[in-house]
Amino acid sequence: MLPMTLLTMSSLLWAGSFLAGLLGALTGLGGGVVVVPLLALGFHVDIRYAAGASLLSVIATSSGAAAAYVREGVSNIRLGMLLEIATTIGAVIGAGVAAHVATGAVAVVFGLVLVAAALASFWRPPRDRSPAGPPDALASALRLDSTYPGMDGRPIAYRVRRVPSGFGLMFLAGGLSGLLGIGSGAFKVLAMDEVMGLPFKVSTTTSNFMIGVTAAASAGVYMARGYLDPAIAAPVVLGILPGALLGARLLPRMHGRALRRIFAVAISAIAVEMIYQGATGRL
Repeated sequence: MLPMTLLTMSSLLWAGSFLAGLLGALTGLGGGVVVVPLLALGFHVDIRYAAGASLLSVIATSSGAAAAYVREGVSNIRLGMLLEIATTIGAVIGAGVAAHVATGAVAVVFGLVLVAAALASFWRPPRDRSPAGPPDALASALRLDSTYPGMDGRPIAYRVRRVPSGFGLMFLAGGLSGLLGIGSGAFKVLAMDEVMGLPFKVSTTTSNFMIGVTAAASAGVYMARGYLDPAIAAPVVLGILPGALLGARLLPRMHGRALRRIFAVAISAIAVEMIYQGATGRL
């Protein structure tokens, strides 16, 4: 019966990870917000091992989706490479702190992060163009302004604003990624969309481009501490990669509002459960 039990567990992990990859690619939030609760609550995996597997899955999500988005000209590569400096430093610091924080406390923080992401996903309307206003001097100097293809294939121009503020928020996003084992795509999307004024699709695709590098920076720390279990990580990565590829194909033909609201409801339920389990010491 043991081989069947392992096969069943691997199959369930694959199916859940496939869905996580699909949602992560479509929303730019990263699959880690689904993978960590799936492992910790559904399979009773220690949250640090769940975070380690999640980081690998985030790398797979980014690898699967980012190539398609870059090829289609939606991601802002120059901006992503600039902001990755902040997120990578934050991710390494966050991963180092994670080993010294109680499991229950990490679960509660994770739940609160999900609540914030859910509220942002539900209430924030997608934006097709940057807000009107003069160009940002720093963004212009760094040549960060760009275009992306619209639904009809015509290029839509946009401008990047408040680069220093976005850079600081990316450091915070990287720290949360290393601490919680997620791509912290929610904060990346919020920073680029709300603070830096990017259109929704550009924020989403640039986030997918960035989260793999952020996760890779902290995954090395988790590996050095022995928190990467191949038996857990393998089916997760194998499931999330095709999900991310499918999401990358669907995104250009979809409107974001309905999908983001459905996703917000799902992760709200996960958030409540994670906060409860962590606060009551069950994790």
